[in-house]
Amino acid sequence: MSIQTIESLKPVPKPKWLRVKLPTGKKYTELRGLVDKYNLNTICISGSCPNMGECWTEGTATFMILGNICTRSCGFCGVNTGRPNTVEWDEPERVAQSIKIMNIKHAVITSVDRDDLKDMGSILWAETIKAIRRMNPNITLETLIPDFQGVTRNIDRIIAVQPEVISHNLETVKRLTREVRIQAKYERSLEVLKYLKEQGVKRTKSGIMLGLGETQNEVLKTMQDLRNVGIDIITIGQYLQPSKKHLPVKEFIFPEQFKEYEKVGLKMGFRHVESGALVRSSYKAQKHLL
Repeated sequence: MSIQTIESLKPVPKPKWLRVKLPTGKKYTELRGLVDKYNLNTICISGSCPNMGECWTEGTATFMILGNICTRSCGFCGVNTGRPNTVEWDEPERVAQSIKIMNIKHAVITSVDRDDLKDMGSILWAETIKAIRRMNPNITLETLIPDFQGVTRNIDRIIAVQPEVISHNLETVKRLTREVRIQAKYERSLEVLKYLKEQGVKRTKSGIMLGLGETQNEVLKTMQDLRNVGIDIITIGQYLQPSKKHLPVKEFIFPEQFKEYEKVGLKMGFRHVESGALVRSSYKAQKHLL
């Protein structure tokens, strides 16, 4: 297998395959209005997702619960870091009502890390899923969860409400984890994913970013580590620097290289592999139920 690399490519200007259209259209405007009206947080906005225009035009969005201030300060993430606000216990009903109004058939829920809370936010997580199902009985759900510091009683609350997909992102290779995910641990994330599968979760998922200085062999090793703990679905995308204070892009990956990783991933046994420059965790998430 031969995979090309780009050496010393400056992050600006971006390659043409990374250029995205500004979000426009009636459906996008409607969803933006609902997000503002119900005071909701989405990772689409907070995380500066490049697919926001495409996804919102198609009527899908990823909701971020437990506020928009994270207790962790990951070097790649555009979400604000600091002391979070008080938990809003009416948030589950607001999210559920919005999903109903939007007529969403498959929803993705994620959250900031709440290491300041004894339960790390897992109770509100469970209440949100219950509220969504009450108001939207035919909906399917993906939950993109934090590591909950590896505390199984918190993870069990997510498993108990039975989302169709449970996802937790590894984000990067082992060597770069301390720099990229400052308060996280590579092995702990793998243990969380392994535990989910051991508890009978049918579809588990994880994602990594490229362009942070990882090597080809490290990417392949990370992919194999994920398969070894039973991961069914993997997403592989290009890291994009949210601001000058975040980690710089070390290289941009050719589209052909992403395709090669997709082929390798399928040979490894992943059920789905989404691999491309603009791929993010929840990109085309509804496909992963098939």
